[in-house]
Amino acid sequence: MTDTPERPSKSHGRLSISASRAPRDLMGDSPRLAHAWTAKIVTLFPEAFPGVLGLSLTGRALAEGKWALETLPLRAYGKGRHRNVDDTPAGGGAGMVLRADVVAEALEEAAQGTPHDRGQWPVLYASPRGRPFDQAMARRLAAGRGLTLLCGRFEGVDERVLEAFEVEEVSLGDFVLTGGEIAAQAMLDAIVRLLPGVLGNEASAEEESHSNGLLEHPQYTKPAEWRGRSIPEVLLSGHHGRIEAWRREMSEKLTQERRPDLWKKR
Repeated sequence: MTDTPERPSKSHGRLSISASRAPRDLMGDSPRLAHAWTAKIVTLFPEAFPGVLGLSLTGRALAEGKWALETLPLRAYGKGRHRNVDDTPAGGGAGMVLRADVVAEALEEAAQGTPHDRGQWPVLYASPRGRPFDQAMARRLAAGRGLTLLCGRFEGVDERVLEAFEVEEVSLGDFVLTGGEIAAQAMLDAIVRLLPGVLGNEASAEEESHSNGLLEHPQYTKPAEWRGRSIPEVLLSGHHGRIEAWRREMSEKLTQERRPDLWKKR
């Protein structure tokens, strides 16, 4: 792009974003537990983070240092007076492509202090052509030490840098977003909630949809009757065996009806 750099903007009233190459720890004043799981985000819009990740359970865990979030502003690695990060596609075509040399410098900065083992520290790129993100992948990523996530824009990223850095392309679904920031926050939410101590009740993660290959059973709470609709009697019986059997039956029924693709995988 050839636009002039924007003036520094505020991030949620806490951070001033400038064209600095230094990774920004978004909860820098908070304690970080030793060896805390860490996400490093390479993005043109660092002010988009932490976003919803700074709220509720994930936000509290971030403030308590149970996980860490750093952003690397891609514009800081841009070339020339205007800090260009992209150029026209080789061979012609619409849109712009993020340059390999620019993205490489950002990824090299992000790699400092991280394991070389991609199993412990993968580098992800949110892309509609990637492998579908699912609960199994969230568990795998939560079991590592952290990750680097590249948020794309425009028509994508030069293929050479994806190959050189063994970048794993991951898709949130069969649709296209303007950029990778929303997808990054969605994936991080799914991962972070699986980290020890984030949910508080570890059983919650085990009973949710997709945790066992099934959709979650229906949930109910007070009042016992609402607008002529009652809570199923079995749930009020106090018989744990019957309740568990009912929930299993409902999970299987919903999965067959709404996600036959998941049911076939069983």
